[in-house]
Amino acid sequence: MEDIITALTLLFLLYAISLLLKLLLQWRNQCCYMLAYQCYKPADPTRKLDTDTCVRVVQRNRNLSLDEYRFLLKTIVSSGIGEHTYGPKNVLDGREYSPTLNDAVSEMDDIIFDTLDNLFAKNPGVSPSNIDIVVVSVSLFSPSPCLTSRIVNRYKMRHDIKAFNLSGMGCSASIVAIDLVNNLFKCYQNCYAVVVATESIGPNWYGGKEKQMILSNCLFRSGGCSMLFTNKRDLRHEAMLKLKCLVRTHLGANDEAYQCCIQVEDDQGYRGFRLTKNLPKAAAKIFGMNLRVLVPKILPLIDLIRYAIAYSLNQNKAKQAMAEGQLVGLNLKTGVEHFCIHPGGRAVIDSVGKSLGLTAYDLEPARMALHRFGNTSSAGFWYVFGYMEAKKRLKKGDRILMISFGAGFKCNNCAWEVTRDLEDENVWKDCVDHYPPQCLVNPFMEKYSWINDECLNFVRTIEF
Repeated sequence: MEDIITALTLLFLLYAISLLLKLLLQWRNQCCYMLAYQCYKPADPTRKLDTDTCVRVVQRNRNLSLDEYRFLLKTIVSSGIGEHTYGPKNVLDGREYSPTLNDAVSEMDDIIFDTLDNLFAKNPGVSPSNIDIVVVSVSLFSPSPCLTSRIVNRYKMRHDIKAFNLSGMGCSASIVAIDLVNNLFKCYQNCYAVVVATESIGPNWYGGKEKQMILSNCLFRSGGCSMLFTNKRDLRHEAMLKLKCLVRTHLGANDEAYQCCIQVEDDQGYRGFRLTKNLPKAAAKIFGMNLRVLVPKILPLIDLIRYAIAYSLNQNKAKQAMAEGQLVGLNLKTGVEHFCIHPGGRAVIDSVGKSLGLTAYDLEPARMALHRFGNTSSAGFWYVFGYMEAKKRLKKGDRILMISFGAGFKCNNCAWEVTRDLEDENVWKDCVDHYPPQCLVNPFMEKYSWINDECLNFVRTIEF
């Protein structure tokens, strides 16, 4: 009997040890490193949307009246967008209201293949045949075969590659794609993954006059980014970033939140992207929901204890503040050195900055990325990150918080650790020394303030 008990005890111990070893190995494999990234910047200088070019594009829309012209002027002046952003080729060629399938495919090929070619060229140790996972996120264009298949075909990737094509995810799609890669890394060991984030702008240009839909024309610009990830611990010293945590929150069950950022047709049948007045309210609510999960993952224990005491003393005020996306009694800077806010618009950046108590220095990267490149949808983070790197802000051990909102309505945030000093000037190389400029005001008001003249109220159309 004793021998049987001894044998069972040994079996139990062996099982427990094997289980612990399995868990340990799983934990060791649960890492996500970013090795490199490449943002898109057109080589053709005629792709720039300066003031005069924007006016020519606006002038081609014959549905606009004086009221819409004034709205556009006010919006563009206050947008925070500068003179050097880039537009899609079909819009600059005057074909925004008659885009073809070839226009859409050509726009995607230009961005995707340009960034991937440069990504592989800068990382000769990783060839397309080494890639195990590829994820593409483009919200407004989903052809068949899908865009990931075009990448696999172009670079002759392996037959066993795991390919995913994400659509409709909005401006936070790149974080969704990274979350997908991070979860796949838990199932597959020693892998390389490529994530491509961009948006189809040209075929989705709005040609109507609804103000809530004209906004997208003012804000969105051409851009994209390709990123290289791995879960190989042997390469951790070559990596740029290590993913620490990622929190996704979805408010799609709320009708107001679901409708606040949506692709629709207006009353005249023009398709576009509608941004409603409920957007700020939805963003504040979902940001608070996300912070409740995110904050305990990134702040030191002592700060959490201090907050718990303050919360218990004034629960009503703390609950209301968190519901509005504000932190009362918490300082995120004890757990994060840099804030990478999606450059969706000046109002979004300012609102997040106010909620988190950030300084002008903290908000500078997002504001400069918006000014130089505009809202490049889900790729926007990486222009902000590129600015931080070009300015030599990022040192080994620093922590970065990425904050994003997307249609649906979603809030996806993640925290990274910088694994080595970063100082590549990347797509900012030709202009980083001129940033931040003394003034971010674009020339629209200076050139076209006469539109607000009351004597024009009786004029039906305007020729610039």
